Amino acid sequence: MPVRIRITLLFTVAVFAIQFLLCSVIYYVSYNNRIELIKARLANRAANTAGLLNKSAFNNELVQKVDSTTAFQFRDKETQVYDKSNHVIYSFSDNPGDRLTVDEKVLRDARNSGSVYFLKGKREVVALHSPENDHVVVSATYDEAGRKYLSQLKAILLLSLLGGTVVSFFVGYFVSGRLLLPIKKIADDVNEISAKNLNRRIKTGTSGDEWFYLGETLNSLLNRLQESFEVQRRFISNASHELSTPLTSVSNQLEVSLQRNRDAEEYRNVMRSVQQDVLHMSKLTQTLLEFAKAAGSAGGLEIEPVRVDEIILQVVNEMPKVDGRYSVKIDFEDMPADEDHLLVFGNGELLLTAIKNIVLNACKYSTNNQAIVALRVKPEEIIIEITDDGPGISPDELEYVFQPFYRTASASVQQGFGLGLSLANQIVKLHKGFIYVRSTQHSNTTFMIILPVNSK
Repeated sequence: MPVRIRITLLFTVAVFAIQFLLCSVIYYVSYNNRIELIKARLANRAANTAGLLNKSAFNNELVQKVDSTTAFQFRDKETQVYDKSNHVIYSFSDNPGDRLTVDEKVLRDARNSGSVYFLKGKREVVALHSPENDHVVVSATYDEAGRKYLSQLKAILLLSLLGGTVVSFFVGYFVSGRLLLPIKKIADDVNEISAKNLNRRIKTGTSGDEWFYLGETLNSLLNRLQESFEVQRRFISNASHELSTPLTSVSNQLEVSLQRNRDAEEYRNVMRSVQQDVLHMSKLTQTLLEFAKAAGSAGGLEIEPVRVDEIILQVVNEMPKVDGRYSVKIDFEDMPADEDHLLVFGNGELLLTAIKNIVLNACKYSTNNQAIVALRVKPEEIIIEITDDGPGISPDELEYVFQPFYRTASASVQQGFGLGLSLANQIVKLHKGFIYVRSTQHSNTTFMIILPVNSK
């Protein structure tokens, strides 16, 4: 069922329920008012009759004349008076052939409670006790006007209920269409957006309502998608270039070496050059695999408590193995007494790769090939600062250092793929952390890794 129809039906049902409740209250109040009014009128007639009967100069014909003169107010009017022995001492009826029969129980109840109201066929009856002489006056009538009024009121309320329901359906259909119109416009805009025109955005207007929030949310999603596609495009382009260069070199060397017969030493030289290119491709492929792994989700990783200080010490031990000139100076001041404050939940291998890549860059670009690693532990986070005294990074290049294959101007003199910092950034993000960098050109650069303590 379309959403517009569902909204219309819900609106119609709600309006119907409110109208039905209102009409029921109106009819109930009107019904009770009619009952109270007819009871009051019958009680007044009975009291008047009792007053006349209590006079010493009682005249039966006079009382009947009085009753007959009020006939225009009622229909099928009847009056009966019972003495204390329950004998009829006075009777008047518009229809003498249709006499009212009153049970002794009703007369007894009237004497006990003062008055009794009940229905007898279509007529309404009030039995009123007169304590002066212990008489019970029974007054009955058919409230034609009151019942006609209730019948007309019921018809009006039913027609109003039916008409209001029909009107509410069409109003609900119109209003729901107006409410859903922004959704349709958003859907139309989204349908026209594809990978080829991701720069297009949804028109949100300035209303600030829920539809504005939905449009802004979708635009934010499109911004992230466009950025991801752009990063992917650059990544594929750069990866293809980095892989094609050694492949072309290998192909060219083999082709040249096969053009004529050569001696063993020349073939060895070619094979050594090819080996270097193959090792270069192998290292690049391994780095790309690590980058792809870090770009995934934490759900597919083996997560366990990892001590950050042990990872740093492991990096310190591995640096001389990479290059004998590289060294690391550690600063572990104010270490917490509780070892649990040094734990983060994550993948130890990936965290080792992230910290190692940054420390490796610091050693590579420092003038003395030394990196300084400081560890700071706070109640909610662990901070790792890695500092070098290299050439620094210009302010214009700082925002690009974490992009894949990006290399600064000062890094061009060193071998590398430009993936180390990007890989480290992906790994830290995967562990719900952040990396910040600050640099003073021609002085030093500091990378700050912030990891949440005991975060799952």
